[in-house]
Amino acid sequence: MSAHDGTYRTEDDARAALVASCLRMNAIGINQGRAGNQSLRWNRGAADGMLITPSALAYEEMLVDDIVWLALAATRDAGGEPAYEHSSRAPSSEWRVHRDIYLHRPDAAAIVHAHSPHASALACTARVQRHGIPAFHYMVAIAGGADLRCAPYATFGTQQLSTNALAALDARRACLLANHGLLALGESLVQALGVALEVETLARMYALALALGDPVVLGDDEMARVLARFSPYV
Repeated sequence: MSAHDGTYRTEDDARAALVASCLRMNAIGINQGRAGNQSLRWNRGAADGMLITPSALAYEEMLVDDIVWLALAATRDAGGEPAYEHSSRAPSSEWRVHRDIYLHRPDAAAIVHAHSPHASALACTARVQRHGIPAFHYMVAIAGGADLRCAPYATFGTQQLSTNALAALDARRACLLANHGLLALGESLVQALGVALEVETLARMYALALALGDPVVLGDDEMARVLARFSPYV
């Protein structure tokens, strides 16, 4: 996505869309407070980059000019921080995750990271950290595979977290982050937020199913059929 792809008329339009998407994320209950972050692939001419939400700012207070543009080939200043433009604010502490996804996933145009209650709770359990969320429901295919993976824990804002998330997202549109939350990507902010909402819904359903007993898991053959028919629904 670039300033000239027609999705948004100007960079300020793209910034406004990010602010609106963050407010929507909290309003639908998959995030709260200052947690989480969102970004949008946004190139400036020949410079590949992204627009990302700022660090430590409540979404209700966030303005268009608070959104940070960051080059994907992020140069560092003397303090080791990335060079960014058009904002007096620092980018989200999770900028490495967003940057690395855009560098390795050309299909990703937008990323949503949320601390949604059910997905985050399940990502704190040994069962889900070991095995992810299995195909207890066919809509698990929303993430692009036969299960919802959980990336191993790493301290927030670190390169290790980014590395772990990239592995969990291999050929997938979403994953959980151990003791943390969820990540979802899409071809647009609307799509990425929709995937994040579906992942949180699945997490809530799986938690309920576990409380009732041992969920029946769909077989690989059935999930292969589901995945083959699923692309129009993403």
